[in-house]
Formats: sequence, C-alpha cells, structure tokens
Amino acid sequence: MSRPHTLMTRSPYERLLALPENLVGEVLDGELYTQPRPSGRHGLAETALSAKIQTPFGFGEGGPGGWWILMEPEVHFVRDTEVAVPDLAGWRRERMPTLPEDHRFEVVPDWVCEILSPSTEQKDRARKLPLYARYGVSHVWLVDPLVHTLEAFALREEGWLLIATLKDDDPVKVPPFDAITFSLADLWA
Repeated sequence: MSRPHTLMTRSPYERLLALPENLVGEVLDGELYTQPRPSGRHGLAETALSAKIQTPFGFGEGGPGGWWILMEPEVHFVRDTEVAVPDLAGWRRERMPTLPEDHRFEVVPDWVCEILSPSTEQKDRARKLPLYARYGVSHVWLVDPLVHTLEAFALREEGWLLIATLKDDDPVKVPPFDAITFSLADLWA
C-alpha cells in the first residue's frame, strides 16, 4: 500500500514553513516560490537603505519618526495563503501601533522595497508589483544594485505611477521618505 507523497499534500504555506534555512519562500497567487538568500551586493543595498531610512523614520533621529521599518518581514495579505517577503517594508505606526507577536505581519505595509537580482527581477515586477497594488501598498521602490538604479512607484486609482527613476549617485528625496535626502551611491559596493 503506497502513501501519498507528503510534500504534495501539504499546502503551499506548510511547504514554505518546511524550507531549509538557506531559502526564502513566498506564496504568490497560490504558488510557492523559493530563492536562495541574497548575494553580497543585494545584502549591502538592503542593509544600507534600511539604515538610511530607519534612523530618521523608525527612530525619529534627524527625521519625523512614526514608522516601523523592517527587513524581510513575512507579510500575510491573506493569512497563510498570500504571503510575500519584501526585502524591506514600512508601516506608519498610526496604522500598525504595535508589532505582531508572531512572524506574520497581517497589516498591509505602506511601503515596500524589492532589491532586484537577475533571479528575482521577473517575479518582483510581474508577480509582486500587481500583488502589492491589489492589496493597497501605497509606495514601492525597486532597487537594482547591479545597474545602480532606484525606481519609485506610487499607487493611484489606475495603477502604479512611476514617480522617480534615479541612477548612480543621484540624490534620493522620494515619497514616502521625502523628508530626508541621501545619495543613492550609499547603497553600492
């Protein structure tokens, strides 16, 4: 008597939870997507951008404060069914006064940032941008550490509006974090 293959009978989220430590998983449109942990350039861009935004917006030092800024949160647009892990996400504290007790963030972020790589760019643009629009994320930034660019989008009724395209060492003063300015070059190795 044969038994069903356990992985085939598990839900996509159950399979996500069973992934090894070296993989990041997301459930997008009912499908499990996995990718290895980020490269050095990706990690540097993510860490540097987090530091630039966290100090003035998360801690209120040299900026207005009032935000939670987190690296790689597990955002549950639909609990255990529609799950994205943006590289960075931010919530206005007035919308999410406290952090969740577990790993599931069920309040839609006000801002997300995806750090693009050759292996994730297609998914980030074709799957995640529409997902973020569908659930009402107000702002999305796409950062590409290989070509040194930042594209910033704002959600409008008709869809995403490209509000900034920056390159190399351009000054970054872009909503929703336009209360500060920093050099895009701070994100590159």
